[in-house]
Amino acid sequence: MQIQALHSESDLLIRASQADEEAFTTLFHLYKHKLYSYILRLTDSEVLAEDIVQDVFMKLWSDHASLNTIDNFGSYLFRMSKNYVINHFKRMAHETLIMAEIHGQKPAGCNDTQDMIAVREVEKLLSEILEKLPAQQKTVYHLSREEGRSHEEIANLLKISPNTVKNHIVQAMSTIRTQLRRHSDSMLVIVSIIALKK
Repeated sequence: MQIQALHSESDLLIRASQADEEAFTTLFHLYKHKLYSYILRLTDSEVLAEDIVQDVFMKLWSDHASLNTIDNFGSYLFRMSKNYVINHFKRMAHETLIMAEIHGQKPAGCNDTQDMIAVREVEKLLSEILEKLPAQQKTVYHLSREEGRSHEEIANLLKISPNTVKNHIVQAMSTIRTQLRRHSDSMLVIVSIIALKK
């Protein structure tokens, strides 16, 4: 029975690698609940667990041609998901620190007036970037990053799907990063502020 199951999964991987959507959907349904439970234990966040499950399978589908080279799909899937969780928390820690400084919160151990003026200049730059975001993207960003609302709360409030909320946040953060990189002086200020906290 186990050999048959393995053979069936192997067959599904081969078909999925050939862009067979039905085979890929079957693989998704075979693993989504176990994967969700595993990620939920790691993150303690239902919204994040759902997002990562979707991201993992979207990545697998975008690279579907290589699916038939995977020997143990279950182990591969859980290892991939764990890496997504680790990378998420790394990004979150990095973004939280940067956004705190950008929003003008006083860095610990930093009393220099020039440094605080520089932070306020970066805050002004951020405000200018946010003002240029599309209206709904700006609203979603504000509700998420400044009011601390969950994806589901924002989705219910704006009558859009949680996935749309996520996409708006991702796009807004991408725009902010891109614009800040274009202002190298401001980015150097951020880097120097972060260095003070290490």
